[in-house]
Amino acid sequence: MPKKSALITGITGQDGSYLAELLLDEGYDVHGMVRRASTEKFDRIEHLRDQITFHQGDLLDQRSLVDAIRSSKPDEIYNLAAMSFVATSWIQPTLTADFTGVGVTRMLEAMREAAPEARFYQASSSEMFGKVLEVPQTEATPFYPRSPYGVAKAYGHFITVNYRESYDLHATSGILFNHESPRRGLEFVTRKITWHAAAIKHGLQKELRLGNLDAERDWGYAKDYVKAMWLMLQRDTAEDYVIATNQSNTVRECCEIAFDEAGLGDFSKYVVIDEAFVRPAEVDHLIGSYDKAERDLGWKPETTFEQLIRLMTKADLELLKP
Repeated sequence: MPKKSALITGITGQDGSYLAELLLDEGYDVHGMVRRASTEKFDRIEHLRDQITFHQGDLLDQRSLVDAIRSSKPDEIYNLAAMSFVATSWIQPTLTADFTGVGVTRMLEAMREAAPEARFYQASSSEMFGKVLEVPQTEATPFYPRSPYGVAKAYGHFITVNYRESYDLHATSGILFNHESPRRGLEFVTRKITWHAAAIKHGLQKELRLGNLDAERDWGYAKDYVKAMWLMLQRDTAEDYVIATNQSNTVRECCEIAFDEAGLGDFSKYVVIDEAFVRPAEVDHLIGSYDKAERDLGWKPETTFEQLIRLMTKADLELLKP
């Protein structure tokens, strides 16, 4: 039986790196799409570089997407690339719309032209729920996005549904709630907290500046979540799935666990509240039900929030060790 081939956009990101590991373990021929840049950032996949075939492409450039798909001949396409930091979406709203929203259409059009039999995964987001209309959120909960990023993701989600229904493509959206890991970017609040806890412990920093300590999120482990992406494309029927933990935690709780793991005690001695980090429109209570994913895919989260923050803090303590 020939090896399956998969193309991952956003392969150099957190999710892309964990997904590449999973697919390689499953025996796939893994291809990654990367944008041309003057400085390449391959640190998350450095240990995999000789096992992956790379293709230059950009979600803003239709022709490059067709070429990448023709070259990789994928059985599965995972569209993880996006302008992925919510705060930046207020600073660059039109770029966010073009990249995170319209870029999905370009990807689907390229697939329709070059690999219509492939299976397509779209990285949708819990930020689409925004000002939530019910708790917990399910696949049937209406969207009410509260950021340009959330609006763009909602467009990407609905265009995926539209192409599935219009062209009979095997196109699935995974509505993933916040998922973290030691590979998370430093601008994201969980990693910002674990990195600063480690830096303060090692005497490299004196304080941590944060916004709303009472903001709640449903946080899971990225390594668990990429398995759900893969499981979705193993089904013969394409459907959309919420991937979450069905539990919410606050930024405050994240601080408590990280500073405890770092052996620093009371985090409030080190945390400064800074209005610069408060969002123009906050998303207060995201919590997702993974019932459908458990029923159809046999998937459920395997890592608790406390385990996640402790493993991230340990990794940062090791990373910053003098």
